[in-house]
Amino acid sequence: MRKRALISGITGQDGSYLSEFLLGKGYEVHGIMRRCSSFTTHRIEHLYQDSHEQEVRFKLHYGDLLDPLSLRRVISDIEPEEVYNLGAQSHVKTSFEQPAYTAEVVGIGTLNLLEALRDYQDHAGHAVRFYQASSSEMYGNVREVPQSEVTRFYPRSPYACAKVFAFWQTINYREAYNIFACNGVLFNHESPRRGETFVTRKITRAASRIKLGLQDKLFLGNLDAKRDWGFAGDYVEAMWLMLQQQDPDDYVVATGETHSVREFLDEVFGYLDLDWSDYVEIDPQYFRPTEVNILQGDASKAEALLGWSPKVSFSDLARMMVDADLQTAEQEAALVAAGYAV
Repeated sequence: MRKRALISGITGQDGSYLSEFLLGKGYEVHGIMRRCSSFTTHRIEHLYQDSHEQEVRFKLHYGDLLDPLSLRRVISDIEPEEVYNLGAQSHVKTSFEQPAYTAEVVGIGTLNLLEALRDYQDHAGHAVRFYQASSSEMYGNVREVPQSEVTRFYPRSPYACAKVFAFWQTINYREAYNIFACNGVLFNHESPRRGETFVTRKITRAASRIKLGLQDKLFLGNLDAKRDWGFAGDYVEAMWLMLQQQDPDDYVVATGETHSVREFLDEVFGYLDLDWSDYVEIDPQYFRPTEVNILQGDASKAEALLGWSPKVSFSDLARMMVDADLQTAEQEAALVAAGYAV
């Protein structure tokens, strides 16, 4: 019998890569998605189209992390062996503008899901393994470099504060109710499926359009911020590996390298034979009220105990994203040539 996995946030970057990975492992994959007046499933549409067999193994269910009854209903109907909580309001800058909503979705949403799992295990008697998507943003004003599983948190945004709450709730439910619950403290992970408002994708999208004459300027904030950037497709394997272990635990997932936004600009614009200083302007609106200057992860525990290590390099990641966005820009350029506005 196939294993069944339930994913919140299935329409996002990580949800789409994790779905592909689990389907490749033979899982039946179910996803929770919110009702929306516009289509939000573009990252996972191909999973319906691959084959009839895969359609049967890939299903979406309406629900919401802020609706505990819907979570209980979906879990009861599906009876999953594994649950991956990837759902969140995940944009750090937006969390300063919507702090209460971010705290509800990221913090209370995780608590709602954990409570639904506890209730299900108590009444159905089926053990479920739970993965919580924790974030390197929890380290914030870092106490040491690099950051590991024992580094103290110092969150610097409403998003990060909510993630800290969810992190400790996951541990609490593991210890109090014997739920197999793991925190994956993932450092920044990017891909061609990254949302266009995140800085890496904002850069690759703009650089591709600038290359083809579709855009003149790119407006950014703090160019000196340093991050540990990896490929999202690599990181979902680590999520799965955590739930295959004998005992639940918490793991940092990172490349161990750190690069500034300037370095990412160098990589992207250089790949396109452009000088980014001719096109980039600083806009104060993109600075955060409290900045996180550097994040660099120590994933030695994941390497030793999970056998996990990143495969895609910083340079290859940047070029992968540029190549994908260049294809999109070429399609847009063709529409412009035909007289359409883009």
